[in-house]
Amino acid sequence: MKVSIGGGTGLLGSALAKSLRLDGHDVTIVTRHPHGRDQVAWTDAKAFDGADAIVNLAGESLADGRWTTSRKASILESRLNPTRTIVSAIAASPRQPAVLLNASAVGIYGTHRSEELTEGSSVGSDFLASVCTAWEAAATAAASMTRVVLLRSGMVLDRNAGALPKLARPFRFLVGGTVGSGHQYWSWIHVDDWVRVARWAIDTTAINGPLNATAPGAVTSREFAEALGRALHRPAVMPAPAFALRLLFGEMADATILNGQRVLPAKATRHGFQFKYPNLQSALRRLYG
Repeated sequence: MKVSIGGGTGLLGSALAKSLRLDGHDVTIVTRHPHGRDQVAWTDAKAFDGADAIVNLAGESLADGRWTTSRKASILESRLNPTRTIVSAIAASPRQPAVLLNASAVGIYGTHRSEELTEGSSVGSDFLASVCTAWEAAATAAASMTRVVLLRSGMVLDRNAGALPKLARPFRFLVGGTVGSGHQYWSWIHVDDWVRVARWAIDTTAINGPLNATAPGAVTSREFAEALGRALHRPAVMPAPAFALRLLFGEMADATILNGQRVLPAKATRHGFQFKYPNLQSALRRLYG
């Protein structure tokens, strides 16, 4: 199978490409700064030609700075422009791919307390929800040409990249603890399970539209801190108060840290997907054991 991964140089794209290549698949990374024979530029007219599957992970990091008006515009356009490029490439291709797997996030559901959210839940209205809604709409423009899967990912846990190293750092200095109130739910997934969900979605023709890429065991931030402390053999006794996080990160603190979503992988479970790391303890043991 030939797979083109747009924005494939980050944590998720690298992990997915490695897994596919180990199984003998032909993977091309489409990136702004290509190097090596398996990478091409977005400006290459043939970047997506002949692909059996296209995966779109392109988008500016949410955590690269405070959310000023200009940063918000950049975050949105960094997702919409590559997606539109891919949809145009699919429309122009003489042989269209079997599937477009387009990234999204659980932020699309907006702020919730303990309500269980599935793919059928309504979307939110805050900034992150509006970004995800527009991003999914841009990808869905390809639905008349190919199967489109909208992968709504939770916090992906990897020992060396993403959010987990930042969350673990205070614990290493014995100052780790609960973030904010501790009552907000965090929906997460082990990086290996994220890759497995992505590959399963590519291969499973019955899957289309929104798909939650989260483990079944969402936890509160207090439970997350306690589990992380146990995994690192460190106490979880120094809370990070909400006001301090708001001073540091502004609006981003509420959207990504202090508020949460309890998102269930309802569609994956219904269609028989089996998680390797369904609960946080097993995931952290694998990462730090």
